[in-house]
Amino acid sequence: MNILTLSDTESPYLWNMHQPIHLRHVDLILSCGDLDPDYLSFIATYNHAPVLYVHGNHDDRYSTHPPEGCFCIEDQIYCHLGVRILGLGGSIRYRQGENQYTETEMCRRIQRLWFSLRCNKGFDILLTHAPAFGVGDGADLPHRGFQCFHHLLKQYEPAYMVHGHTHLNCAPLMPRKHQLYNTCVVNAYEQFLLTL
Repeated sequence: MNILTLSDTESPYLWNMHQPIHLRHVDLILSCGDLDPDYLSFIATYNHAPVLYVHGNHDDRYSTHPPEGCFCIEDQIYCHLGVRILGLGGSIRYRQGENQYTETEMCRRIQRLWFSLRCNKGFDILLTHAPAFGVGDGADLPHRGFQCFHHLLKQYEPAYMVHGHTHLNCAPLMPRKHQLYNTCVVNAYEQFLLTL
């Protein structure tokens, strides 16, 4: 399965120079947040693959202008062709905002998913906006990752964690991929293609 991941900045390749042929081999599209809702609607219009998304810390506008033709998977497990994707958007709280959480609040969100995690026997991809603490996150509070993601990955061992929030154009030496336990952690900044 070919999975296109998107985050934080609109790709000119898909947005300005788009041709449907660019997405013909893509089976699933995952957005990690902080993207223009019209961009996601545009992507959903010109391909056959479902577009799943979580909220970024700058996506308060989604409550009044959500991306059309896309599926929000916040706080749930979405299954596509046997692949289980768990969505947990938002960033660490650094000011007031709809999509910002303290470490305790994110832990509570995860705890509320216990029944769904048990029924689905875990998940294959963790789709987040923020990274895990110490794994591709930033040193400043706004870009700090969540410690509770470590426990989630250690317990369920998904194949991938896909996140955004840390812009690779601002940290060119930061690797796009990390390994955390048995999970490949990928920064989806702009666009990145995964094979599962």
